[in-house]
Amino acid sequence: MVKLAFGSFGDSFTGSSLKSYLAEFIATLLFVFAGVGSAIAYSDLTSDAALAPAGLVAIALAHAFALFVGVSIAANISGGHLNPAVTFGLAVGGNITILTGIFYWVAQLLGSVVACFLLNFVTNGKAVPTHGVASGMSSIGGVVMEIVITFALVYTVYATAVDPKKGSLGTIAPIAIGFIVGANILAAGPFSGGSMNPARSFGPAIVSGNFAGNWIYWVGPLIGGGLAGVIYGDIFIGSYSPVSSQDYA
Repeated sequence: MVKLAFGSFGDSFTGSSLKSYLAEFIATLLFVFAGVGSAIAYSDLTSDAALAPAGLVAIALAHAFALFVGVSIAANISGGHLNPAVTFGLAVGGNITILTGIFYWVAQLLGSVVACFLLNFVTNGKAVPTHGVASGMSSIGGVVMEIVITFALVYTVYATAVDPKKGSLGTIAPIAIGFIVGANILAAGPFSGGSMNPARSFGPAIVSGNFAGNWIYWVGPLIGGGLAGVIYGDIFIGSYSPVSSQDYA
């Protein structure tokens, strides 16, 4: 059962809320800078395609490490979402209000765009790679792939960071979240691109001016994140109390 709560502007513009938006902006910027930067660096240092076996491993590790750090540095301020799909999944489960979630989205998207413009600047205009489905794979196949891997990500967030019964497991939440992203990129990178994150795909699309197939990285992750919020929230957490602006992981 979906537990969306709209919230109020008063709750979404408190001092702690504004700090949360800034934390999401900074952490997402650093995550995307490292993740996209790893793809640019690999292509620059080798003659291989970024998704050659060695490049895929390097990019997956860069994303896993960067997300681990990004979640860690933002967790105590904003919850460390760094991803509109995570925010949406938490909103569906009643852990953040819609209004506050919208401002999270704005902060995350801006962080990604700024990161990609910075990469374009510091690399003297090198191409910023965008996500896209593999040749021979349908758009629907890409959406389904993104649904599955984003479900895995948001389900992990719920299990390790949101569930009130998590206990000491919460201390390894950033590691678990980073690991599932790295593993999913290894599995899905050659097929759908392994985004799991609309912000991660949006920044490169803005800077490159290439929005071909970008809708896949909104539809798939949001469905996957929403399903994880409904399933984990209803079946495993099972209880619900009305949210306030700071009642999220």
